[in-house]
Amino acid sequence: MPLLADRPQSKSTAISVSQDILLSRRLAVISSGASLVLVSSISCGLVALPIKAEEEKNRVDQKDEGDGGVSGIIKSIFDPNEKTKTGKLLPKGYLKSAREVVKTLRESLEEDTRDVSKFRRTADAAKESIRQYLSGWKGQPAVVAEESYAAIEKAIRSLASFYSKAGPFATMTEEVKASILNDLKTAEDFL
Repeated sequence: MPLLADRPQSKSTAISVSQDILLSRRLAVISSGASLVLVSSISCGLVALPIKAEEEKNRVDQKDEGDGGVSGIIKSIFDPNEKTKTGKLLPKGYLKSAREVVKTLRESLEEDTRDVSKFRRTADAAKESIRQYLSGWKGQPAVVAEESYAAIEKAIRSLASFYSKAGPFATMTEEVKASILNDLKTAEDFL
């Protein structure tokens, strides 16, 4: 029986045969002893990649914890909740919004007030993130009992109280600034 390579072929037949070979290859994992060899087809050739058994075990353990892998990514896309640093499950939208408030408000408070244009930009970003946070999460039963919610609310109330008493263009005192930054740190610890 003559080999395929011995026959005269047209260019289209050769391309078709090479595509058939490429499509028919599958990934194979061959394990032996303490190491694994992952065989994969790359550019119509086979490449062997050694993987230590410990590394493979760590990858599997991470997938089981939901920290990685395709299943973890798919789950994170469709799961509306996310674990916080303290292990609580809270809505992803809340966590994203709360983290944004903490970040922008902290940047605004730590900004040098002598550079007025830069200070205004950071203050405007903080004001917008606070508006979005309040419009989406104020009084929501899913988060109202959370420590992070209470700390952010306290920081926002302190900020509002200061500016309502001192006026919209007043320079914030170090005492008020430290109190708000402390509340933001508390909120961040629970996010």
